[in-house]
Amino acid sequence: MKHEKFFRLHPIFTREEFTAYLLSQGEVGARTEEALLAYYKKVGRLVIIRRGLYAIIPPGTDPDSYPIDPFLIAGKLRSDAVLSYHTALAFHGRAYSVQEYLTYSSTTPAPAFHFRSQVFRGVRFPSTLRKAGGEHFAVKSANRLGIDIRVTELERTLVDVLDKPRISGGWEEIWRSLEAIEFVDLEKVIHYTELLGNATTAAKVGFYLEQHRGALMVEESVLQKLEDSRPKQPHYLERQKRESGQLISRWNLVVPGEIIERRWAEVL
Repeated sequence: MKHEKFFRLHPIFTREEFTAYLLSQGEVGARTEEALLAYYKKVGRLVIIRRGLYAIIPPGTDPDSYPIDPFLIAGKLRSDAVLSYHTALAFHGRAYSVQEYLTYSSTTPAPAFHFRSQVFRGVRFPSTLRKAGGEHFAVKSANRLGIDIRVTELERTLVDVLDKPRISGGWEEIWRSLEAIEFVDLEKVIHYTELLGNATTAAKVGFYLEQHRGALMVEESVLQKLEDSRPKQPHYLERQKRESGQLISRWNLVVPGEIIERRWAEVL
């Protein structure tokens, strides 16, 4: 087919990318573009993921069952999209379990939507990051099926999931996933925590690192930097839930017993 080279290089593409390609080939006009998209959909070479986003289907395969990489979908939903939170853990191979949703961060995230069996949802970059111009701190580019997408590095991901547990799978999932991380750059963890500027998050990161200081080789000086940023008064581990638990005085943090005792690890 005439546009096969574009399809090989763009297994998932946006309307803007297709427009730019057609212009480079001397094919102009919205009607030409719409007609081509409609044609390739009709012959089973193209699936509409959502308005303005498309996936290419190899010849001779079923468009309804051919697997379409969900990480690529999430990474293409916005030009500044960054795979983040639990989705970043999954991308790095550290997620404890598979989730039905994928999360990305963006300055202007698109509304959440379903595609096949999964939900794609965007969250805004934290306002403190936007003000500091730190939206892409500890973000790396990763090539997947020939397409570059962005994903938070493990250091940022560790802090992010502790910062927003509600969109990260809950505490058991977070703890089990993070414990699959063998090494992190602790200075980068501290710097990103400082960029967020949230005292409760600093305490949560400090508590987690203290709990895993042996495995992650955490020195006391690292914990002290985080302790200096802890809240002045006791805060709940998750403010929205306000679960009862044990006050960890060093961090001014009320931690539920299930986390301290790791009840999910008990053998029944």
